Amino acid sequence: MNQAVLTSDPVSAPAAASPLRGAPRLRLLGECVDLLTPAQVLAHMRDAVVAKRRAVIANHNLNSLNLIRGDAAMRAFYDAAELVQIDSTPLIAFGRLLGLPVSRAHRSTYLDWREDFWTLADRLGWRVLYLGGTVKTGTEAVRRLSARRPGAVIEARSGYFDATPGSFDNTAVLASITAFRPDVLMVGMGMPRQEAWIARNLHALPQCVILNIGAAFDYEAGVQKAAPRWMGRVGLEWLYRLAHDPRRLFRRYCLEPWSLAGPAMRDVLGALSRRRDRGA
Repeated sequence: MNQAVLTSDPVSAPAAASPLRGAPRLRLLGECVDLLTPAQVLAHMRDAVVAKRRAVIANHNLNSLNLIRGDAAMRAFYDAAELVQIDSTPLIAFGRLLGLPVSRAHRSTYLDWREDFWTLADRLGWRVLYLGGTVKTGTEAVRRLSARRPGAVIEARSGYFDATPGSFDNTAVLASITAFRPDVLMVGMGMPRQEAWIARNLHALPQCVILNIGAAFDYEAGVQKAAPRWMGRVGLEWLYRLAHDPRRLFRRYCLEPWSLAGPAMRDVLGALSRRRDRGA
C-alpha cells in the first residue's frame, strides 16, 4: 500500500494513518489492513466516484495472505491499493488475541455491503461493470440486479479470455471497459488471477473505483448460495463454503493456513515483547 509509511514491528496499532480519515492501519501476518466498517468503505467509494478518480480497494483474507508471499503481481496489486478491507473473521480474532483494536465491525467484504452498495448505485445512477465468470452467469446477474436496482447501469463481461498483456483479447476487453465508462469496475476472476490482471492493466483502466470481487456475480445470478450472514459474523462462513464445495476449497481452508504459521508466530512474539516493555 503506497500511501503509508509502516513501522518495523510485525504488528503495530496503528502502523500508520489510513488514507481514510480516522481509520487506523495495522499489520497482521506481515501485511497491511485498514480498520474499516462496510459503511466507511462505501463512503470512500462514493467520494472517489464523485471526484472521478481511480481508487483500488482491496481485501485480505487467509488465502490472499498466503498467495501474496510468493506472487509479485499480487504484491503489486496490494501496493496500488488505497484501502485493504479485512475479509476474514479468523483474522479479526487473531488481531484481538494480539491486543489490537480490531472488532467484528471491521469485517468488510462484498457479501457484507452488497445490498447497501446496490442501493447506493441505484440512487446515484452509477455505471457498474463486472469482469468475470461466464457469459451466462453475467447475463443472469445483470438481469436480476437491473430488475431490483433500475437506477444503476449494469453490464458484465466474461472473465474467460486471453489476459496476456498485448493480446487481442486483452486489448479488446480494455477497450470495452473504456467505452462503458464505469464508475465502479468489479473484477471477479478468482485469486490471484484477478489481482494480477488489475496490477498489469491498471495504467490502462479508467478513472473509477476498482474492486477485486471474486464470485460476486455468481451469488447475484444464483449460481452460488451465500452463507447466512450470522455464519460470517461468527467466523464459520468458510465451513459453509467448504461443505458446499469440498473438492475446490479443501486445500485453501484446511492446508494453506498452515503456511502462515511463521508470520503468526512473529506477530505473537512481537505482541509479547511489547507487553513486557509496557510492564517494565
